[in-house]
Amino acid sequence: MKAPDFDYLRPETLAEAMDMLSRHGEDGAIIAGGQSLLPLLNFRLAGPERLIDIGRLAALKQIVDGDGFVEIGALVRHCDLASSEAVARAFPLLRQAVGHIAHPAVRHRGTIGGSLAMADPAAELGACCLALEAEMSLQSVRGQRWVRAVDFFAGIYETALAPDEILTAVRLPRRGPDSVQIFSEVARRRGDFAIAGLALVADNHMANPRLALLGVADRPILAEKTMALLANNMAAADQAIELIGNEIDPAEDPAYPPAYRRQLVRTLLRRTLMELLP
Repeated sequence: MKAPDFDYLRPETLAEAMDMLSRHGEDGAIIAGGQSLLPLLNFRLAGPERLIDIGRLAALKQIVDGDGFVEIGALVRHCDLASSEAVARAFPLLRQAVGHIAHPAVRHRGTIGGSLAMADPAAELGACCLALEAEMSLQSVRGQRWVRAVDFFAGIYETALAPDEILTAVRLPRRGPDSVQIFSEVARRRGDFAIAGLALVADNHMANPRLALLGVADRPILAEKTMALLANNMAAADQAIELIGNEIDPAEDPAYPPAYRRQLVRTLLRRTLMELLP
C-alpha cells in the first residue's frame, strides 16, 4: 500500500520544529529515522496531515559525557549507541541491547528517541531505560520538562508526550564502578520483536537491583517483587526465578500463551543470574 497524502515540513532548528508542532498539534507528526512511522503510514495505520522532519537538528544528535550522567540526544541512531565509547563505558547494557534491534539497515536509520516515543512494549530500549533509571527531556513552546522512564510509558504505543511535545534527549545517571548490566531476550528469529526480554542492572553483590521486562505487558515493566527479593541476596536466586514468572500477567496470545511467556522470563532470569556466579 501507499501512504496517504501529507504535507512535508523540514525545520532547521528545534525552536522552529516546536513552533510547527504547536501550530499543527494532533494533525502533525514528528519523523526522524522513519523506521516506526513509515510502515504505519504505508499500511494506513496512521494518517497525519503533516510530517515534521527533525532529521537536520544537529543538536539532538549529540552524546554528552557529563558529570554524573550521560545525556543522549533523541536523534542518536542505534548504530551510534553501539559505537559510542562513552556509552560502552558507562552503559554496556545499551550496547548489548542494540545488537538485538532488527537488522543493520534499521539500526543505521532508527533513533533512540523514535524508539522510545513509539513505545512498542517489545522494544529493547524502553526496558533498558527503565532499568537504568533514565529521564526523558520533553520540550515544547511551553518549556521543557523531565519525565522519569517509569512515568513515561503509559501503555501500548502510549507515552507521557503531549501532542505539542518533542522528546529531545535521554539522561542516564552513572552507575558505580562495580555495576552489573546484562541484557537478554528471546525472539523467534534474530531481528524479530522479542517474545520476552530482560534487562538487569545492579551494583556489586546485587545491591539495588533493577530488573526490567519487555514483551510481557502493555509497556516495559519493573519486576519489583523480584527486585526486592534479590537485593543483596543472591542466595534467593531460585525463589526469585519462580517469583518472576508469577509476577507478570501477559495478555492472551494464541502464538505465545501467558504460561509460555512466564516460563521464558524464568529462563532468562536463570541465565542472567548464572552469569553472575563465580
